[in-house]
Amino acid sequence: AGEGLLQRVWVCVCVCVCVCRCDCVHALHLLCANRGLRAVPRAAARVSDDALILSLGGNFITNISASDFARYCKLVRLNLQYNQIAAIHPQAFEKLSRLEELYLGHNLLTALPAGSLQSLNKLSTFYGNDNAIKKVLPENFLNLDNLVKLRLDGNSLEVLQDSVFTNLANLQYLHLEHNKLHHIHRNAFLKLTNLRFLNLAHNKLSALTNVLSFSHLRSLTVLLLSENEIRHIGNHVFQNLKKLSKLSLSNNRISGVERDGLKGLSSLREFLIDGNELEEINAGWLDPLERVEVLDFSHNRLVSVDPSAFSRLTYLKVLRLKNNFLTSLSGEIFAFNSVLQNIDLHGNNWTCDCRLEDLKRWMTAAHSQRKLLSVFVQCHYPETLRGKYLDYVNSSQLHPLGNWNHSCKSGFGPEDSQGGGLRKKLDGKDRTKLDREGKDEENWIELGDRNKTELGERDVLRQLNRGGLEAAEPSILKGKQTKKESRPATEAAGRRTKGSQRSNVIPKIDPLVTSKPSHPTNTWLTTSEPVQPGEKFDLLRSDRDEALPVISDPCVFNRHFITNVSVDQVTSSTVTVYWTSRDNHRYSPGPKPGLHEVHYRILFDRFGNPDRFPRYVYAGRDSRSVTLRELTSGVTYVVCVEGVVGGFVCHVAPRDHCAGLVTLPEVASRQSSTSLTSDLQLVTVVTLVGNALLLLVISGIWLGRSLRKRLQKRKSAVHVRHMYSTRRPFRPTVAATSVSTDFTSYQSTRLAPLEEGDLIEFPCDRFLDNCGVRRDGNMQRFSD
Repeated sequence: AGEGLLQRVWVCVCVCVCVCRCDCVHALHLLCANRGLRAVPRAAARVSDDALILSLGGNFITNISASDFARYCKLVRLNLQYNQIAAIHPQAFEKLSRLEELYLGHNLLTALPAGSLQSLNKLSTFYGNDNAIKKVLPENFLNLDNLVKLRLDGNSLEVLQDSVFTNLANLQYLHLEHNKLHHIHRNAFLKLTNLRFLNLAHNKLSALTNVLSFSHLRSLTVLLLSENEIRHIGNHVFQNLKKLSKLSLSNNRISGVERDGLKGLSSLREFLIDGNELEEINAGWLDPLERVEVLDFSHNRLVSVDPSAFSRLTYLKVLRLKNNFLTSLSGEIFAFNSVLQNIDLHGNNWTCDCRLEDLKRWMTAAHSQRKLLSVFVQCHYPETLRGKYLDYVNSSQLHPLGNWNHSCKSGFGPEDSQGGGLRKKLDGKDRTKLDREGKDEENWIELGDRNKTELGERDVLRQLNRGGLEAAEPSILKGKQTKKESRPATEAAGRRTKGSQRSNVIPKIDPLVTSKPSHPTNTWLTTSEPVQPGEKFDLLRSDRDEALPVISDPCVFNRHFITNVSVDQVTSSTVTVYWTSRDNHRYSPGPKPGLHEVHYRILFDRFGNPDRFPRYVYAGRDSRSVTLRELTSGVTYVVCVEGVVGGFVCHVAPRDHCAGLVTLPEVASRQSSTSLTSDLQLVTVVTLVGNALLLLVISGIWLGRSLRKRLQKRKSAVHVRHMYSTRRPFRPTVAATSVSTDFTSYQSTRLAPLEEGDLIEFPCDRFLDNCGVRRDGNMQRFSD
């Protein structure tokens, strides 16, 4: 043991002395990184023979000669990253037969010398990333049967030649991202049957059409093709990728995929095709993805999705369709996706009309069963519902004026759009009728633009549904002279035709429904009561007069029964929340016990705080106000009221039943509570004074009793000087005779007779103070 310790110390001394500017972290590790070296340092024979790891990263080495590593024959890891190496001798690594890891990243290499790696038959990891390599040949990877990970990313590769990686039979990880690849030979990945990870992102590939390109990668699990220039994907391109679990085609220019383009991807779990130019998702295209769990179609140009597009995806959990041009989705589109948890539909041009009614019904049912997270479908059209979420739009608001049952069933609606508007082509016969009625001769009538929602046009569409334009009244087709106005271009359509003529007068639609000629109405809402002549349409009348629905879940209760949320009596730490609620007793379903148990939950939290910490206060069913306490002064809060029905709450945030407030600063609160504080202080002072007086009285009583006891004890004490009196002359003989007679028997036992000096006079009253014997003025004499 002692010899081994001395050997290690000797090795460290040799390293520090013989290897310039290097550190001896470990006896087998030479750390020479970031030392400003311009060449590989020379080491003593003993040091170089024992070293297993040599770190030379972060220096200024420009050239690797044939003899630089001749003495490091036992090296296992060699790190040459972040240097300025531009040339490597073909025999530079000839002696490193035990080398397993070689790092040459972040240098200035333009090519790998042929045969330079041939002697490294144990090499398992090779980093050649972030250089300027323009070409790789099969000769560069000769005899590298044990190579597992190869990094060639961040170079200038343009073409992958035939069988370029044929010698890497055990390769599992291949990084080729951030190159300039525009062509991959169909046999480039030949014999890479063990490859599991392939990254081809950030290149210049334009199409994937060759069936043999990836046919040999039978073990591949991850394939990344994002950030390329791919426009088209052909049939059976991924046919043999049976184990692929993740495929990324994000941020390309894909405008179409063949029907069998995804065939063979039966094990795929995650499919990312966001940031492309797709306009539709056809039926059957996604059917091969039997086990897919995540689909991302966001940031495309989607305008339509087939109702059966996701019908075979029974394992689908996450679906992202945000930032497209969708205006409607069929209500049956997710009927077969029982495990769907998260749908992102944000950022589309949703037209809230009758075509979204089934989708709204499905979302409500999924939320009530706690199967789905919040789905935000924000209305973009019509103008009256813009910005409102579909969860809080009433069913009556989804139906415009007139009979639209046929249009909802047939898929044609008031604003069925391709990127914002629907262009309905009219046949020649209808155009002739329009000409005869004085209309403009155009092949297209744009419906769906926010300026096109006039009652006259809606009536035209209603007549279309009833049997064509020939059934329409001439008074509807006719109008006063109008002017044409141009429309701005949209992303989805690219260009739009000029808008149809607009009338300054709202034509008569129904004998009971009229409006002022000078006030055109932009709404899709129906009215439950007729509007008197000369009165404008009330867009919210249907909300007030409609029959309240049966309370089937908390979301229905929030939407229809809670109103007028407000705050009052705001202080620095408290606030009172008020709300009103419609009578819900007659709308509670009888057969379902528990739904009649309705109470309220008040949520409050700091507004604008990135770290959310909501707090809740519960109130009874008859409560209409709650006071919130322990708030922070000078802070903005948001307060929301929601219902709790049968012990459940709605999963959609109660955005329509919230109010904001700012608590008062502490100074204002201090002024309002000055009197109360003064009273409390006065009571405290009086209590303290009373307690002090009580303590003084008790102390005085105790002290008096103590003094009294001590005085009594001192008075009753008997001292010797008080008990014995001075000698007095002997009494007369008569008295002495009587006394001596009484003590005759006693004295007879004495050895000597008593003398006169043996008698002592005692004051008898000293001994009779505490007894009942009558005291006498005469002193009695007793013998000792």
